[in-house]
Amino acid sequence: MTIERRLAHAGFTLTRDYPAAVERVWSAFADEQEKLSWWGAGDAMEPAEWAFDFRVGGRDVAEGKFHDGPVSRYVATYTDIVEHHRIVTTYDMWLDGVHMSTSVASLEFEPIGDGTRFTHVEHGVFFDQFRADDKNREVGTRGLLDALGRYLA
Repeated sequence: MTIERRLAHAGFTLTRDYPAAVERVWSAFADEQEKLSWWGAGDAMEPAEWAFDFRVGGRDVAEGKFHDGPVSRYVATYTDIVEHHRIVTTYDMWLDGVHMSTSVASLEFEPIGDGTRFTHVEHGVFFDQFRADDKNREVGTRGLLDALGRYLA
């Protein structure tokens, strides 16, 4: 089987207003036990590997097998962290061991009234047979932000 060597580029911005103080929303990302409570695919996935190193230059790893599907692997490097203001990462995704994409994501935390305006901006490059998955990344990120909202409620 010949793989067509092509790229797709995709970007999106998602904004959510959460009824929780910036410090609380920040902690959901910066504290390992909190992040474990809401991050990922939940019961749809059997976890295999997890690493959490929340610092500039630190790496996070989340790998697991979907019950009815492939093994997903996420490896992120923190490139910028300003407490209670922003987190910037670069991250790579693999599906069944095949490199799927590389992305840069910025997460911004802004106080609004009694809550937080959270903005996720992402730019990704999708490789070869995964070019059509560029639209799924936004859908998956929306799911994560919905899970964060439920966790914070």
